[in-house]
Amino acid sequence: MIAIRKLMSLTPRHGARKAANTLDLAEQAYRLGDCSYADWVAQLCKALAGAEYLDDSLRTLAGVGSAEAGLLVLSDADRGARLCNRLRRGLEAFGGVSPADWDFREPLGLNLDRKARRVFPGVRVYLEDIRSPFNVGSIFRTADAFGVMELILSGFVPDPTHPRAERTALGASSVVSWRHGGLETLEDRIRSDGKQSVFALELRGEPIDEFDFPESGMVVVGSEELGVSPEALELCSRRVSIPMLGAKGSLNVGVAFGVLMDAWRRSLGARGIEPVANFTP
Repeated sequence: MIAIRKLMSLTPRHGARKAANTLDLAEQAYRLGDCSYADWVAQLCKALAGAEYLDDSLRTLAGVGSAEAGLLVLSDADRGARLCNRLRRGLEAFGGVSPADWDFREPLGLNLDRKARRVFPGVRVYLEDIRSPFNVGSIFRTADAFGVMELILSGFVPDPTHPRAERTALGASSVVSWRHGGLETLEDRIRSDGKQSVFALELRGEPIDEFDFPESGMVVVGSEELGVSPEALELCSRRVSIPMLGAKGSLNVGVAFGVLMDAWRRSLGARGIEPVANFTP
């Protein structure tokens, strides 16, 4: 790791970016329970606390790390990771680096445990022509959280193995069952569970608070730009919509999917339908 004296001899913005890179490594170590960067982080905090070119909030944060109580913080993996993260983000901003979705890591305290996952066996989702890998990853993460049994992806949807999808899925694509499929998937569901079982998340539908969600069914979620296709809508018995108050009148598809799944989960729970553990479709 770079020496603090060398670091502080660089131009402020160059030094901030260099420090941020090492803090990134320190944060990763802390997340694994390794506190070996504690001394270096403490020295950096002491140097940054006296750097007049930084704003007050960042210097105050650095002061916490350089104080005696702060050294105790740095020997705690969770608190050390938080301090490194906040310092790193502040130095990145000072150095002109903006955070992006793919920079973020899994929240502290969350460990992926496949055996802990519970699903509603009848809940399936068909993604039609969603183009953004980030949205696909976000949908997988939400599907895991709300007990979706299976995701079916149309031909134009990026695989969840796409690097950008993996960034936002944060491991969810490895535990949520998925496969590729065309509109025949909807036809198969109609033959299995009836016409009422297939519905679309789309504008000009029944308000989500009044919608009668099926115990076993499939929702179609359409593309970011065009929504659900006319061909898919012909196979859907109903539409469900999220009432909106704003001038824009729309939500990001990943956000809208989260609102939908929370409503579907609550609807099933109100009827006494419980998710099942270790269920394989």
